[in-house]
Amino acid sequence: MVLTESEDDLERGDEAPDFELPGTDGETYTLDSFADDEALLVVFTCNHCPYAKAKMPLLNDLAAEYDDVAVVGINPNDAVEYPEDSFEAMQEWVGDGRVAYDAYLRDESQSVAQAYGAVCTPDPFLFRREDEGAGDGAGATWTLAYHGRLDDAPNPDDEPERLVIREAIDAVLAGEEVTVEEVPSRGCSIKWT
Repeated sequence: MVLTESEDDLERGDEAPDFELPGTDGETYTLDSFADDEALLVVFTCNHCPYAKAKMPLLNDLAAEYDDVAVVGINPNDAVEYPEDSFEAMQEWVGDGRVAYDAYLRDESQSVAQAYGAVCTPDPFLFRREDEGAGDGAGATWTLAYHGRLDDAPNPDDEPERLVIREAIDAVLAGEEVTVEEVPSRGCSIKWT
């Protein structure tokens, strides 16, 4: 395990790089798959990293609590060297309830993680929907509102005192700017092929 902090390739206001990735439910997902939501939380994550595992309950809670927010986990890790991050293992974790996000996607080529500038697991990116037209999600673009830690617990076994991501989500849903400081996320480095 190598502790890594996220970097800022995307800046607030930048558009989300599009993707087309398979989900554990057998569906294929793109940004348009979430056009009915007001906010999109994309988290590069995995099954084996203790930092990522520690945040799974929070991500599950967010997916359950916010009707207008899509919580999407994307696993880009090398599944040959880390079999716990294979697509089959991801499906197993969804099947037994350890992962209950709105979608859990596999980035086999790692091109999506590279496009976002993700470097660690978990590495969260919160986007707001910007409507172009009728306001029904058609023609929507996603712009970065926040890229930073989910909470203030620096280590997997620490209990957080502040859930920064909730503050950021609430601001986006209220149509306000996110004012919380963007402290880089910490976790295991993405396992590149």
